[in-house]
Amino acid sequence: MLSRLSIKNYALIEDLQVRFQSGFTTITGETGAGKSILLESLGLVLGRRADRSALRDANLKCIVEAEFALERYPNLKEYFTQNDLDYDPLTILRREIQPSGKSRAFVNDSPVTLDILSGLGSHLIDVHSQHQTLELTDQDFQLHVVDALAGNFGVLAEYTAARELYLGTQKKLEVLQAEQEGAFREKDYNEFLLEELDKAALEKGMQESLEAEYGQLSNAEFIRETLENVQQLFQEEQYGLLTLQGQLNQLMAKLSSFGPDFQALQERIKSLYIETDDLSGEVDALLERQVADPGHLEVLSSRIQLLYNLQKKHGVAHADDLIPVREALREKLEHNLDLDAEIEARRIALADQEQHLERLAQSLHEKRSNVLPEFIDKLQQQLAGLGMPNASFVWELVPKADFGRTGRDNLELRFTANKGGNYGPLKKTASGGELSRIMLTIKSILASYESLPTMMFDEIDTGVSGDVSARMAEMMEQMSGHMQIFAITHLPQVASRGQQQYKVYKEDREGRTQTGMKQLSKEERLHELAQMLGGSDVSQTAISHARQMLN
Repeated sequence: MLSRLSIKNYALIEDLQVRFQSGFTTITGETGAGKSILLESLGLVLGRRADRSALRDANLKCIVEAEFALERYPNLKEYFTQNDLDYDPLTILRREIQPSGKSRAFVNDSPVTLDILSGLGSHLIDVHSQHQTLELTDQDFQLHVVDALAGNFGVLAEYTAARELYLGTQKKLEVLQAEQEGAFREKDYNEFLLEELDKAALEKGMQESLEAEYGQLSNAEFIRETLENVQQLFQEEQYGLLTLQGQLNQLMAKLSSFGPDFQALQERIKSLYIETDDLSGEVDALLERQVADPGHLEVLSSRIQLLYNLQKKHGVAHADDLIPVREALREKLEHNLDLDAEIEARRIALADQEQHLERLAQSLHEKRSNVLPEFIDKLQQQLAGLGMPNASFVWELVPKADFGRTGRDNLELRFTANKGGNYGPLKKTASGGELSRIMLTIKSILASYESLPTMMFDEIDTGVSGDVSARMAEMMEQMSGHMQIFAITHLPQVASRGQQQYKVYKEDREGRTQTGMKQLSKEERLHELAQMLGGSDVSQTAISHARQMLN
């Protein structure tokens, strides 16, 4: 329940501190006194968007705090746990608006996002303002009511999770099928490209090797002629390198016995001779391999040209870069082969998920169907006591083709207030006063099914008077037996039924108008009710009537 409300520097409120009790509380005050400001400020701690223009003093921050006593509502601990909040039986929601327009939100002094604040607020208090009566005409609200009465929220949570999984699988399947379709279109071309690259027999360093071999074959005559000249320099009988080095080696051998210096020099000359002889042998071997082969030269030219063409086709700078291109094509074609199996697995999973979702949707439908007759009966009986004896409803569950957010049901509600009248949508067939009475009746029925600490009605008695307003007050009083009820009202019949009554008023202080709020004593309450009955000139008759209402 809401135990305390503190408002500082908001609109016409400078500093307001109010404590509340459990049960049925009525709030009265003249039109324009600031009751709407009270609701707006409360809306801030329930997650409503902030507006710095509402600051009373633009140089100071606005602070709104709402304290809730939660001892009787242990089920709320789950929300605190889910959102990593510290639970306290006396929980404080606070909202601060800086002069800059920035705002901050807190739960028990821990900073939170507006989404978390709003979510917690929806578990703590239901503020029903006048325009929210139009929710009655909204199918989502109507279905929420039926689900609350049917105890569907557990199944609905399971359905929501199953639907999210189903839609995710469906989307993934669509992506895979689109991928498969694209792969099918590209399959022949990719296979051709891979075959072309496979035929090229690509290897690392292949381009350099082929270009070198091609260079040798295309210059075979020049190379042979040059090697023959080199070999002549090595082996010429009189002045060749081997002949001269052999003579040099013989001469130094004669000196080697005259000391280590000569011996070392002779060893070096001998090594030089051996190396020269080895070089001559290698030149011989190269010379033997230099055979003109026009056929092989043409083969080399074709292979090199193939590499150049492939590089151009695949947009790479070197033949080595074609190897990863080839492997990527191979992987893509292999992956395409796996797509069929993956798609089939997704189809099977989707079918299983659809069956599970269908079972949950059917469970929701059956529970809704079972509760509707009893709900309609209760609704019509209670409305009869609110001056609508001929009110009649037709609630029909119409199946949907797809899986919606709340199942496969469309709820169609039709209403008539007159015996023998034509049924039609609420927004067309019900007046404002009738909508208020229907909403209050639905909320009173819901109160037995939903564990909500506090409910606040803002002039839900608009458009009614006399016995009907007294019956509405009685209904709110009955609801206050298991939840805290607030009623902002202009009707003395409603105000008098509250266990406590508060008055919202305006006063001028230090040249500025400000809104205040106070709990009325028994005498103040008597005077307030008398004014509501007879106007500002309070008569004894009005006082007597007010006393009778309070008693």
